[in-house]
Amino acid sequence: MKSILIVDDEEKIRDVIASYLHSEGFQTKEAANGKQAVEMILHFPIDLIILDLMLPDLSGEEVCQQVHQISPVPILMLTAKAAEEDRITGLAIGADDYVVKPFSPREVVARVKVILRRSGNDLLADRISFQNGDLIIDAVKRKVFKKEKDANLTPVEYKLLLVLARHPGRSFAREELIEKVFGYDYPGEMRTIDQHIKNLRHKIEADPSCPVYILTVYGFGYRFGGDRR
Repeated sequence: MKSILIVDDEEKIRDVIASYLHSEGFQTKEAANGKQAVEMILHFPIDLIILDLMLPDLSGEEVCQQVHQISPVPILMLTAKAAEEDRITGLAIGADDYVVKPFSPREVVARVKVILRRSGNDLLADRISFQNGDLIIDAVKRKVFKKEKDANLTPVEYKLLLVLARHPGRSFAREELIEKVFGYDYPGEMRTIDQHIKNLRHKIEADPSCPVYILTVYGFGYRFGGDRR
C-alpha cells in the first residue's frame, strides 16, 4: 500500500485530501509545515508528497531542496497561483506536477496515480555509461551519476532521461515525450516538458547552454546525443 504525505497548513484541506486518498486504498501521513515534512521523510517510508507551495515556515523551494537531498520521492505541488510562470516555477524547484487551488480532490487523486505509475517504470535494466563514464545511468539503483557524483534527478527527470537515452539519435516530439513520461491521460501543458528538460540539462550537462546529451530538435522536440562508451 502506497504512503502519501500531505503537507498543508490548512487542516481542512489535509482532511479532505486524506479522505479521498483513503477511499482509493492509499495510506496517508500529514504535516502542517515544511520542517515537519522533512522530519517525516527522515523517519517514515513515503512514496509521494503532496506539497502546498505556501507554508508558514519554509518556502516550497526550500522544502523541495531538503527533501531531494534525502530521497528522490516525487512531489505533487499545490499552488494558489494560477499564472503560467508560477506553475513553471513550481516545476523548476523540483516538483513533478502541480494542481492549482481551488482544486477537485478527485483530480489530486488522479494526478497522484499518474505520478506513481510513471515513476515506477524503468526502461533500462542495467548500468549504462556514456562519454567514457561522464554520465552513468544505473537502473538497478534508479540513480544517475555525473562524473561519479549522484545527479539527484527527480523521478520525472529520471524517466525523461531514460526515454531519450534508450534511443540515442532518435528525435522525439514534445507530444510523444509527454505521452511516454506522463501518460496518455496527462492534462497538463506542452511547455511542462521544456521545463523538465531545462532542469535535467542543469544536472547532467557541463554547459547547459551547449548540451551534449539532451539536444534540441528545433520546431519539433528533443533527442539524446550521448555516445554509449
